[in-house]
Amino acid sequence: MPPIDNAMPDLERRLEFTPASEDRAAKLSRQQVREYNEKGFVFPLEVFSPEEAIANRRYFDQLMEQAAQTGWNSYSINGWHQHCAGIHDLVTEPRILDYVQDLLGEDLVCWGTHYFCKMPGDGKRVSWHQDASYWPLTPSQTVTVWLAIDDADLENGAMQVVPGSHRHGQISFEPSAVEESNVLNQTVHGAEQYGGAPVAFAMKAGQISLHSDLLLHGSEPNHSQRRRCGLTMRFVPPQVRAHRGWNGRSVICRGRDPEGHWAHVPRPAGEQIPAKG
Repeated sequence: MPPIDNAMPDLERRLEFTPASEDRAAKLSRQQVREYNEKGFVFPLEVFSPEEAIANRRYFDQLMEQAAQTGWNSYSINGWHQHCAGIHDLVTEPRILDYVQDLLGEDLVCWGTHYFCKMPGDGKRVSWHQDASYWPLTPSQTVTVWLAIDDADLENGAMQVVPGSHRHGQISFEPSAVEESNVLNQTVHGAEQYGGAPVAFAMKAGQISLHSDLLLHGSEPNHSQRRRCGLTMRFVPPQVRAHRGWNGRSVICRGRDPEGHWAHVPRPAGEQIPAKG
């Protein structure tokens, strides 16, 4: 009998890790695919040149300035690939898709994006959690690309992960306590018991990491005087099913969706900052 889904008991979801085939490896090495299957992540991977990384940062700086003028904060740029051409261009960047294709296959759908930007001295943390607990998707086969917009290290609140924790399926969590100052609202306690010692994703701007939606991860507050910003891009193969309308804002980035479950949002005409509710 499958375990009870303690995040969305009203939905039928299959929350278990699906290993990637090493035979598919082209951009990644077979060893990197093996590490993804065993640890739940692979990093750092080279994508953008230093000059391109500067351009990515300038783009975000301009976007954040426009967003702030409309009342949004540094965690609010969520799902804006449907509004902003620059984000749409990043989720369809062939160099990124080449890596993801080695894990998910030649048909790729991006259903979500989110800039996580910790400003200097930001007191918020991201408590230990699994992404799949938040998402009404089945099966749990999302690969998250985390693109470093700024250099990230432990001092400015780099993401940390628990290797091997993705192999436990869904892990029980509790609502986050107010004193945690959690950006999100779920907390897994005793995370280290589910895998190896935590690993920090120290990366240079322009590099990416890949991780499973079942991997336990989190990050500490940014106590430094340096910003730490990254863009998450969420990819699935088209056979994954979305509930609650979550298939309506997607982009078919490579290949096709034979059954037409996922929408295809066309590239926006420029940067259209959404109005704040």
